[in-house]
Amino acid sequence: MRRTRATMAALVGLVLVLTGVPTAASAAANPDAVDPQAAQLLEEVPGGELVAPGHIVWPELDMEFVAASGSSGLSARSVGSCSTGRICAYTAYNLSGSILSWGSCGSIAIPSTFVTRSIANARTSGYAQARNGSTVLATVYANGSANVYGSANNIRCYL
Repeated sequence: MRRTRATMAALVGLVLVLTGVPTAASAAANPDAVDPQAAQLLEEVPGGELVAPGHIVWPELDMEFVAASGSSGLSARSVGSCSTGRICAYTAYNLSGSILSWGSCGSIAIPSTFVTRSIANARTSGYAQARNGSTVLATVYANGSANVYGSANNIRCYL
């Protein structure tokens, strides 16, 4: 049984290498392959794990970044490219550009290197607000989205 698992793991690793699928180790080994915005976010927000050149996860923060050139898995209840159950911030209007998303709800600081131009709420209830301090710039209700005009530095989510 152990031999079979080891053999399978070796085969999967070989397939990833042969197909050119980027891994966290390969992205970290080649810093030129890392998306520039991802590199800035890794420097600004500690604890991030580079999954691919344009994809970072922060397990302790329940936060994820996907560069504009990256892809995300959409589900039936997603809002645009914001996956079900998440709150998403985008670097461009109308849910486009790079994505920063959270699965947790509360007051969430937006890294200063991430300019928010639109937000989405792919939760089934509640609402979220893009804010500058305590000033509300945009509000999105469950399964909704909005453009953000102004400089948002936090998102407040209400269940």
